[in-house]
Amino acid sequence: MATTTAPTKAPGRGDRWAGPGMLLPFALFYLVFLVGPLIYTVVAGFFDASLLKKGLGDFAGLSNYAAVLGDDEFWRTLGNTLWFTVLTTVPLVLLSLVLAILADRFVRGRWFFRFAFFAPFVLPSAVISLIFTFIYADQVGLAQQAAKWIGVDTPPSWLGDPDWAMISIAAATVWWTIGFNFVLYLAGLQDIPRSVHEAAAIDGAGPWQRIRHVIVPMLGRTTTLVTVLQAVASLKVFDQIYMLTMGGPDGSTRPSLQLIYDTGFVEGRVGYASTVSLLLFVVILLVSLVWFALVRRAEKER
Repeated sequence: MATTTAPTKAPGRGDRWAGPGMLLPFALFYLVFLVGPLIYTVVAGFFDASLLKKGLGDFAGLSNYAAVLGDDEFWRTLGNTLWFTVLTTVPLVLLSLVLAILADRFVRGRWFFRFAFFAPFVLPSAVISLIFTFIYADQVGLAQQAAKWIGVDTPPSWLGDPDWAMISIAAATVWWTIGFNFVLYLAGLQDIPRSVHEAAAIDGAGPWQRIRHVIVPMLGRTTTLVTVLQAVASLKVFDQIYMLTMGGPDGSTRPSLQLIYDTGFVEGRVGYASTVSLLLFVVILLVSLVWFALVRRAEKER
């Protein structure tokens, strides 16, 4: 006996608009809180905009850009931001990879390492800053005592010495955020088939050879993702620096975002702050594009 199939029901008008309707709240949020402020920032950069007067103010043309590019403070804060990015990105990529490889060797208790390394990442920046304010405190801080234990007679003022302040903040940031990269690398390691490790072992590859010739190359895309995300996050640093040193001592830790904050919200010079924001955006975009280009070129040469 032949079976008959029920005719498929054509999607109604309500079903047709179900998807766009569910996306509408996010689209509105995206337009109001991201696209709108971005457009305003671009426009305000060409005006003498200020918080002290209504509207955009007088048209300034490219004078804001000329003033920013000729401002020594802009270049100093940009240099501080790039230095912080180097101090944090390199160890956060390398250390998280090493820790993930070590943790992946544990069949039991892997959840504990995942929790232990990721737990600090969920803490607010205010909590981290408070913790390291006590750790780096002069005379009584844990860092001062640790330095004396290893034979340093006069430890530096970790947050008060211009030569050590940025390094100290970078070390605190590494401890705080390493868990995120660790989890990404651990997920990448678990995607590598065990058969690949077994085949390498059968071919006589030792642990170091497997790491160098099997694991690291197969984690190339994960490394690209981790590096770009970390570099962008470091270039946008503000919270922990502002709460630990407020950009001091002598402006040695003042990042670009603090210059934007001070200029736009403290001094009220919105047009100037918008110009700095756009230039910082261009720097972040260039860093990301250059890194992606280098990685793609390296993948083609393999």
